[in-house]
Amino acid sequence: MIKNIIFDFGGVLLDWNPHYLYDPYFGDKDKAEWFLTNICTYEWNAQHDNGKPIIEGTAELIAQHPEWEKEIRMYYDDFMKMMGGQILGMEELVRGLKAQGYRIFGLSNWSVETFALVRTVYPVLDLIDDMVISGVEHVMKPDRRIFELALKRFGIEASETVFIDDNPNNVKTANELGIRGIRFQSRERLLSELP
Repeated sequence: MIKNIIFDFGGVLLDWNPHYLYDPYFGDKDKAEWFLTNICTYEWNAQHDNGKPIIEGTAELIAQHPEWEKEIRMYYDDFMKMMGGQILGMEELVRGLKAQGYRIFGLSNWSVETFALVRTVYPVLDLIDDMVISGVEHVMKPDRRIFELALKRFGIEASETVFIDDNPNNVKTANELGIRGIRFQSRERLLSELP
């Protein structure tokens, strides 16, 4: 019997996309894509989601690409311009699940520094009973250790828990641990897949 639901944040509850910042800056989606693929990469951002201080990662990247210093600094200086707000309908969905008696938790790969910027801005995060943030713990999904940490901290059983994430690798790890993983594709699809 499912009693607990764990939500990822970015791509599930909150709309985060670096293109919201860089597409208007470059005036060209292809140029922005090149920059995000080759300079401020997913892997570079993930270091900070894994606990590396932003000031360190930024300095290292500027040393490698001094010609892109302005654009590199923008990534975190203008971080909130990457936020598109709450994903439509998800706050209401979470409220409904809580009203049905489910315990609601969060498990997200997010820098501790940038999560502090969004934490008080979006009401959906106030509905979360407890959360584990990778930047705080220095371990990130899909590493099974962060899932095990979350289960222990929340005091819940894997077999009584659903985990919702937009990344299939994270869903795979959840399923391997006996948590029912659901890949988030849309609010409507999720409603049909929830227990």
